[in-house]
Amino acid sequence: MFQKFRPLVAASMLALGAGAAWAQRTTITVGDQLEPPHLDPTGGAAAAIDNVVYSNIYEGLTRFAADGSVIPGLAERWDISEDGLGYTFYLRQGVKFHDGSDMNAADVVFSLDRARAEDSTNAQKGLFAAIASVEALDELTVQVTLSQPTGAFLFNMAWGDAVILPEEATEDQLKTAPNGTGAFVFGNWVQGDQITLNRNPNYWGTPAMLESATIKYISDPSAAYAALMAGDIDAFPVFPAPENLAQFAADPRFSVIVGSTEGETILAMNNAQPPLDNVLVREAIAHAIDRQAIIDGAMFGYGTPIGTHFAPHNPDYVDLTGMSNYDPERARALLAEAGLPDGFTTTLKLPPPSYARRGGEIIASQLREVGIQTEITNLEWAQWLEEVFNGKDFGLTIVSHTEPMDIGIYANPDYYFQYDNPDFQALMETLNATTDPAKRSAILQQAQEIIAADYVNGYLFQLAKTGVADARIRGLWENAPTQAIDLTGVYWEE
Repeated sequence: MFQKFRPLVAASMLALGAGAAWAQRTTITVGDQLEPPHLDPTGGAAAAIDNVVYSNIYEGLTRFAADGSVIPGLAERWDISEDGLGYTFYLRQGVKFHDGSDMNAADVVFSLDRARAEDSTNAQKGLFAAIASVEALDELTVQVTLSQPTGAFLFNMAWGDAVILPEEATEDQLKTAPNGTGAFVFGNWVQGDQITLNRNPNYWGTPAMLESATIKYISDPSAAYAALMAGDIDAFPVFPAPENLAQFAADPRFSVIVGSTEGETILAMNNAQPPLDNVLVREAIAHAIDRQAIIDGAMFGYGTPIGTHFAPHNPDYVDLTGMSNYDPERARALLAEAGLPDGFTTTLKLPPPSYARRGGEIIASQLREVGIQTEITNLEWAQWLEEVFNGKDFGLTIVSHTEPMDIGIYANPDYYFQYDNPDFQALMETLNATTDPAKRSAILQQAQEIIAADYVNGYLFQLAKTGVADARIRGLWENAPTQAIDLTGVYWEE
């Protein structure tokens, strides 16, 4: 059982010779709001890492295509045993890492064993939990044996956390000098400013049409607007100032590209910190929040309300927004029932994205109306990762989870919001062992209902992908099925 590789649209354009016109310009400068803390996608949770390296520098056995489908990556095909426990991956021939060394089965064994090791720092270690063993059968064949059937295994292997690394890689090299197999080679990193990528002349697949790409970091929305208008930035795939989109749409020099993302934007609550460890308090917070006011005020109408941690465009999504509808009176009653008739004070720590900073001010005002006071702290991304994500030193925070279909994070009691529900954990184990699509769908719907009923977090909206680009640029993703600025099929049409 195997799946044939389907070339990207850009490849067909290349074959048809769309070349002469767009070849006049082969560089691009792309804007992004958040700079990554380092460049190892297997050793950090920041979406900013994958934005740079996913597909561009690093590749996995499988990968996500622009439409969200899972297609072959470094494995050109695979066989699955009848019992669903054995996956035999057949690797592509002639693939080299950027340093010129051959990519082979030993690198796959190293990468998967490293990700699932007891001391692994992989942010999504659960993706590899079902792997019992990884064995190189020969130079280009790998046997992965699972402890139980896992219906989403090929999907899991497409995540940025599952990319294939060179066997000899050191931790320092992975963080500062990535050495992958992708269509772009890492150029240089000017800390606090930009990262440059160069076309890989020895790429195994369809070569990138851009000779080089620069990802420039601009955290301030006003500065992002000015940079686009001045032509200093050619494209901003997730533009941080939605209030300016109408102006760009009316300007023939630009294209506004609005799509969907996997980003569930949540008011995350520290479930282990009193009084947030009380479900009545969490429910009160949920009813104190007016989602539409946040979408309108912080995102200028861009975003879809959600009532659980699941993307509305997914066919298994259940609309549970009614369970946490805006009802300040109900919120006050719940606080009184929890023994907090006068409310309480907690922290609200906000990372840099505008949805967090702007949304945080609105939410703080809404919570104040029911007696909950918040001490707002604006953090840089590295600070947020250290204090909130790793240190769990927070009461409330706002963040968009952009990983694809990641409801499984609620089964990890050590995850930053510290939700510990054995029944939910058992349900996720059942999901992982289930391959029947209808049964998986039913389990996913049940999982959504459990976390909504436990009011684990305040579920706000699904982040829209609001991009702006020079009107001559082609090949940027409209939707974001994973966290990535995939430049492998991007080109200029003059």
